[in-house]
Amino acid sequence: GPGLKVISTLSVGFDHLALDEIKKRGIRVGYTPDVLTDATAELSVALLLSACRRLPEAAEQVKSGGWTTWKPLWMCGHGLSDSTVGIVGLGRIGQAVARRLKPFGVRRFLYTGSGPKPESAAEFGAEFVPLTRLAEESDFVVVTCALTPATQGMCNKDFFGRMKKTSVFVNTSRGAVVNQEDLYEALAQGQIAAAGLDVTTPEPLPTDHPLLSLRNCVILPHIGSATYATRSAMAVLAAKNLLAGLRGEPMPHELQL
Repeated sequence: GPGLKVISTLSVGFDHLALDEIKKRGIRVGYTPDVLTDATAELSVALLLSACRRLPEAAEQVKSGGWTTWKPLWMCGHGLSDSTVGIVGLGRIGQAVARRLKPFGVRRFLYTGSGPKPESAAEFGAEFVPLTRLAEESDFVVVTCALTPATQGMCNKDFFGRMKKTSVFVNTSRGAVVNQEDLYEALAQGQIAAAGLDVTTPEPLPTDHPLLSLRNCVILPHIGSATYATRSAMAVLAAKNLLAGLRGEPMPHELQL
């Protein structure tokens, strides 16, 4: 209604807001970046490891009786040591992911985005490359970019077709960055080795969705920021944004429209 003056969202993403209408009405928007960076980066690494080392699949084998005698190649996956990691979107979360992956012995970092970030990339010796080259050369692809018209659906048939058959794809950004039908085909046909998703389209994902039938796809219910400390910090920041907006004061974190 006409009385709406301030919106405070408990998230770093804002693609769920009607930004054009909000801007037209002059409504101020507060959001919660920074405070969820570490938690989301931790979850990204956990999801990557779960997918590449086939942890859910292996745990299920223990429960179902599939664990029998030792077999040399049973439950083998792909390791991070001496690998190339490609990060789509070297922002706060992308940098935090790279910082956590570096001690695993990653040999090379690639990144892509709207433009080079030499100061941020220097810490990891990361090379700025086009999306196509990142797909072709990466052993692991981690998507941490924002959802924009430019990034919507960019991880598609062409993208997955360029990836190595041994590559692992991880998305902790927004579900709409990925064409899920193309991802399903790539996983089902063995074009890529595995995938880990914390975000999907829609959310929640229907329980009969084809992706959930695949053993080489690990899907989580959008829990990137789900630690007690992080959610508490987000709630406090969201409240402070709202109160500052109602008082006509600068918000701790205001979205510039």
